[in-house]
Amino acid sequence: MSNSALDVLEYEFLAEKASALGQTGQRVVKCLDALKAHSGSEEERAVLRKAAADAVYGYFIQRELCGFRRHEDVIREYAIPGEVLARLGAK
Repeated sequence: MSNSALDVLEYEFLAEKASALGQTGQRVVKCLDALKAHSGSEEERAVLRKAAADAVYGYFIQRELCGFRRHEDVIREYAIPGEVLARLGAK
């Protein structure tokens, strides 16, 4: 395979990684917005909190696969609450 073919393949691979990371970030925003807007029962909140924790955990893993190891800026940018951070990776 020629270098130009490998360059094109690498470009496509990086574009897919970026797209997947963006989609995962959108899921985080959606879950966090639902949690912030919630005013119902604690049982409903627990479901929303778990969904948010799962989304954030997946996003962090995806970021790490892309080479981003530090998450402090993302935590601040997305305003991820402690109640979500405390549950990352919990089953």
